[in-house]
Amino acid sequence: MAHQFNRTILREYDVRGIVGQTLHPEDAYALGRSYAALAVSEGATRVAVGRDGRTHSPEMEAALVRGLTEGGLDVVRIGMGPSPMLYFAVATLNVEGGIQVTGSHNPADYNGFKLLLNGRSVFGAEIQDLGRRAAAGDWSNGQGKVEEADVVDAYVDALVNGFDGQAYRIGWDAGNGAAGPILEQLVQRLPGEHHTLYTEVDGRFPNHHPDPTVEANLADLKKLVEDKQLDFGIAFDGDADRIGAVDAKGRVIWGDQLLIILAAPVLKELPGATIIADVKASQTLFDRIAEMGGQPLMWKTGHSLIKSKMKETGAPLAGEMSGHIFFKHQWYGFDDALYAAVRLIRAVSASGKSLTDLKDEMPVSVATPELRFQVDEARKFAVIGEVAERLAAEGAEVNATDGVRVKTADGWWLLRASNTQDVLVARAEARDQAGLDRLMETINAQLEKSGIAPVLSDH
Repeated sequence: MAHQFNRTILREYDVRGIVGQTLHPEDAYALGRSYAALAVSEGATRVAVGRDGRTHSPEMEAALVRGLTEGGLDVVRIGMGPSPMLYFAVATLNVEGGIQVTGSHNPADYNGFKLLLNGRSVFGAEIQDLGRRAAAGDWSNGQGKVEEADVVDAYVDALVNGFDGQAYRIGWDAGNGAAGPILEQLVQRLPGEHHTLYTEVDGRFPNHHPDPTVEANLADLKKLVEDKQLDFGIAFDGDADRIGAVDAKGRVIWGDQLLIILAAPVLKELPGATIIADVKASQTLFDRIAEMGGQPLMWKTGHSLIKSKMKETGAPLAGEMSGHIFFKHQWYGFDDALYAAVRLIRAVSASGKSLTDLKDEMPVSVATPELRFQVDEARKFAVIGEVAERLAAEGAEVNATDGVRVKTADGWWLLRASNTQDVLVARAEARDQAGLDRLMETINAQLEKSGIAPVLSDH
């Protein structure tokens, strides 16, 4: 019964593809069988399964569950909800793993699977191994049982447990993603006045694309905050593991800026704790963590990689530029935008200032968005190696955690290979535009030396 996956769907952090093109229900079934074989080999017997609000998620989930049970696993179906609700189920139910059927923040025709097993994310080489297992038909056999569990109330209870924040007037945008129904329950439990947008789950995403890291997708939230003169606004991606926020003036609070705000109360309680952020984060963040008495740690981009590093270091908090925020402090260590939103309200309250004040206090810098350069897959990592060699020869100050991150008198610049696409990703930040221009010239010169045209395309 061997099965060959389209190789493009076995990605670094999850399995994801375009439904009807690279991803079909047969793939969901085969993934279920392959995951079951891996799980059974590790002594697992029960796993939880959830799904997002995409039109094809029920069909994908049904095929997945069939594969899991025929592979010998019992399945607890928790129904539709955000990815962190599945993570919560795995943390609190009597199960050894879990799978969320989700296309995350991708367009409506995408779907995929986020995998957990025995306290870890299944990613990287392990995902490639699932592909090899399927191709070889190296599957376990059994007749697992299926049951259903409703974890919604327990999840919402947990989100507001220990809430010590003030009452604010807040706008929320669920982007027609899976967070909508949970958000409607959450705001009932929070003090203050809440205005919600697009909480009706619609897998076609009729209002805007559900990715709050792209500023254009925050236009409706900004308008809501402005029209109703709210204190701030919060937005989620399609499966609610990414958060976006705007202040009362409609200015975006980026992922690394959110982390500065969220870290303050954590470091007050846990002085000297390690706070992790990815290599795309502002130097300001790492400096502020140190000033607040924390140990800043720069790590590789990617939610699975960050989660692994948190386990290893015992960090109570981590975050990525892409809006993944991970709380181990008073939470379970997974990326949960709904919980991060609650903690943001609490952190702003604890600061004694408004979110707008906190944004005003952030040092002024000019930064590029993520710049993407198309590159041949075979050259992707080689180019980074060539750049690293040239920089070493020049005696530059380089951090090689993930690609190259270079500090100069003007600021810093980053060049890394994407784990999920055939692109190199660049980013730069300086105190002023002239400095940023110099940094960009350096990046372009390095790319040209490796034969890559410096065509700057914003995503």
